[in-house]
Amino acid sequence: METRDAISLISKIREKVNRFIVAEMDKNGIGGIGTSHGDIFYALFKNPRLTMADISKKISKDKSTVTALVDKLVRLGYVMKERDKEDTRVVYVALTQKGSELKPLFESISKEMLDAFYLNISDEEKEELLHILKKIYSNL
Repeated sequence: METRDAISLISKIREKVNRFIVAEMDKNGIGGIGTSHGDIFYALFKNPRLTMADISKKISKDKSTVTALVDKLVRLGYVMKERDKEDTRVVYVALTQKGSELKPLFESISKEMLDAFYLNISDEEKEELLHILKKIYSNL
């Protein structure tokens, strides 16, 4: 295996993971949501109310991309936006009841994906993989 094959393999793994997640969402009647939307859900599951800027930082996407993603989630009824009363430039995003109800499904899909991802991989290998990926990420 050549060293440049690693980049291709990482890309292929990401594609497979994304396809799996989208297929599971579709199977559960949650269509029209991509993995980038999932990143927003996970951020909001951890922090019930975030600014658009906070979401942008947490999911490593630019603000215009986050705006488009959030706007779609608003249209689908999963999140709501609210302007700060003192600084109208600041927009908060929070899950609606409909959005909050997706948490168990997201956790189930995530567990299923992680179980498949780490099948036949020891704890030591998991730690080593994570260590190497963090090094690669910090190099870029």
